[in-house]
Amino acid sequence: MDKKCPECKQIVPEYMATYGDLVTLLMCFFVLLFAFSEIDAQKFDAVMQSFQGSAGVLSGGKSVTEAQLVFDAMPEDQVSQTTQTTDNLQILKEIINDYIEKNDSKLDIKVELTSRGLVIRFPDNALFDSGKAELKKSSIDTLKFLGQLLNDEKFSTRSIRIEGHTDNVPIKTFKYPSNWELSTSRATNVAKFFIDNSHIDPVRLAASGFSEYHPIAENTTRKGRARNRRVDVVVLNKLFETEAVPNN
Repeated sequence: MDKKCPECKQIVPEYMATYGDLVTLLMCFFVLLFAFSEIDAQKFDAVMQSFQGSAGVLSGGKSVTEAQLVFDAMPEDQVSQTTQTTDNLQILKEIINDYIEKNDSKLDIKVELTSRGLVIRFPDNALFDSGKAELKKSSIDTLKFLGQLLNDEKFSTRSIRIEGHTDNVPIKTFKYPSNWELSTSRATNVAKFFIDNSHIDPVRLAASGFSEYHPIAENTTRKGRARNRRVDVVVLNKLFETEAVPNN
């Protein structure tokens, strides 16, 4: 007569039930904290970089910056510096928005804090007449204010990129054979204004023309083309000071 093997009983320690409940409650707690929080993208990037590499987590993936890091992780003092930079750019944004509001500016300037830094976006008709690169007189006061502000002690170490953009409507004149020349001339003239009138150190400045190739809207509509014709003054975050091409 065959003997049946007695059932093997799996013995689970009694404390495991309590431990499981505790872990579940902790998870719920952190999920709630996350749900109620507002995430600052730049601070989040800085924190994530500080954990990468030497902290033993997030060892894979591409670092936001190609700068040399200690053991592939960002030193604590650099994280603090990045956070301070973000705070300074937030202050700069508030000052510019306050100026626009108080002066009832009709230039339709947009100010946005991005991962690259603070983008101060001028539509082309705020600074130039159609098809031209000479600064309009109506824009001088605003550019003077901005230049003086960027020379303030709090922001005087920040690198500044001035980026000219056009829509995809071709231009062909003796002075501007294509949109490349037009976008570059516009960016260069803004940079020269900051140097000549606000005495910003030229070392801090870079001027680039991107023609039609970095649109922020569809070129299929009149409104979209108007948005694409712009000059961006970008006060760079230190992590992006060596960046060559804008990420819209």
